[in-house]
Amino acid sequence: MVNKFDYPDYRTLRGSELCEAIAGIPSMHFDSAEDASLYFARELDYVKGEAYDVQYPNFTALTCFPISTDIPEGAETFTYYSYDKVGMAKVISNYATDLPRVDAKGTPHTAFVRSLGDSYGYSVQDLRAARMAGKSLNSTLAETARRQIDQLTNQIAWMGDKENNLMGVLSEDNDIPLYTLSASSAKPESTKWADKTAEEILVDINGMEAYVAKLTKDVERPDTLLVPSDTYFDISNRQLPGTGISVMKFILDNAPYLKSIKSAAELNDNSPETNPYASGGSPKGVALLYTNNKKKIAIEIAMPFFQYPAQARGLELIVPCESRMGGVSIYYPLSALIAVGV
Repeated sequence: MVNKFDYPDYRTLRGSELCEAIAGIPSMHFDSAEDASLYFARELDYVKGEAYDVQYPNFTALTCFPISTDIPEGAETFTYYSYDKVGMAKVISNYATDLPRVDAKGTPHTAFVRSLGDSYGYSVQDLRAARMAGKSLNSTLAETARRQIDQLTNQIAWMGDKENNLMGVLSEDNDIPLYTLSASSAKPESTKWADKTAEEILVDINGMEAYVAKLTKDVERPDTLLVPSDTYFDISNRQLPGTGISVMKFILDNAPYLKSIKSAAELNDNSPETNPYASGGSPKGVALLYTNNKKKIAIEIAMPFFQYPAQARGLELIVPCESRMGGVSIYYPLSALIAVGV
């Protein structure tokens, strides 16, 4: 059987004094410092594998939006162009020489790439305890490091990070238009879908689609709707009276271009860390209508979560972790629409 472990970790451990010190402790049952190094390297490799296996589906930005990995890891910035086709054709005569010119004008957009990082570590006593119990090192620390970076990635994807020049889907300067929802007939002071009938909700959604069509002259047809988790729960469980049909099915059956409705707790009115409209004295939930296409919108991941070789520091082994991202690129802002107050 071939041993599979991280050789950089093994070299780090072999070069440190930790293994020699622990190998000299009779209760550890190591014949040499090299045996201790091999053991620790295998343990760290197991921990890293466990961290990569864990999935956290509640970070909806990472599952709902396309992810682009085209940017090199070492890039500090990246630039993309949005093109506008200009010019026109006309009826011409034989031997005409005054043919009208057409062109495509590109507008450059430059964004920054930033590193996200954290670390975790194990003390010498952690290693002793694992060896004595005959168990592998607990992978919770590694999983926590992975989760924290994923959480920050998710937060930036939604809210952006103005200080570090990272764009988010709900950033105030992302050029995605806002849509004004109609009031509820039962509660004129409210625009929340919980206060509306199925027909009124459908009017809102088809009105959003019509608004995008008008802005783009029917070029854009958004196909995905993200709503707050409480709104999703309401429309998926509330039924049309006497039909057994849910409000969500009614909407999907009668909204021509809409293919899916998804829940996103980040859009709730109590999620100010991801929803800028949830702050202040009148927090509001948000609906996002968009085209789920990598050519329209994408989260820019230059380097996915990566764990560096362990570093010996005193009586600890520290594992640095890093990822790199460029926020969200919104190539076609008019392919999306934000509705505040659902």
